[in-house]
Amino acid sequence: MVTRRLINETGHHRKFMAVIDDTPECERAVLYAARRALKTNGGVILLYVIEPGDFQHWLGVEQVMRAEALERAEATLAKHAAFAREKAGIEAENVIREGVPVEQIHALIEEDQDIGILVLAAGEAKEGPGPLVSSIAGRNAAFPIPVTVVPHSLSDEDIESLS
Repeated sequence: MVTRRLINETGHHRKFMAVIDDTPECERAVLYAARRALKTNGGVILLYVIEPGDFQHWLGVEQVMRAEALERAEATLAKHAAFAREKAGIEAENVIREGVPVEQIHALIEEDQDIGILVLAAGEAKEGPGPLVSSIAGRNAAFPIPVTVVPHSLSDEDIESLS
């Protein structure tokens, strides 16, 4: 069941959610989301998902690794939020989750009924556009909102003209 979006209700506005990771193409998704939000009087959510497979060690080591992953996530989100602020004057909402990325994306979409567009960036690697974009092409990763995939090769000017 799809949670009804509240975008058109009084006091609500459409949010563009960009999924953040450590890839260079991620910046393209942030820029597109920020520019679209600016032009449509919307908001931006930046989601960073820490995958659970990173913490399969003894308790002490697990706690240190989790703290390091959280610190890396916070720093990465801060960098991209500053970029959105610089390029579009948008204050992004930063969200950090632990779990499987596709599951956490679905969960956040269900929890925040103002999220109306999911924005992802596609890489240019020979292996493909990236694991998240590839998973969306699969049959079991359908999302209850539109998905925009931004190619890594788009310049700032291209994104400005498309947003």
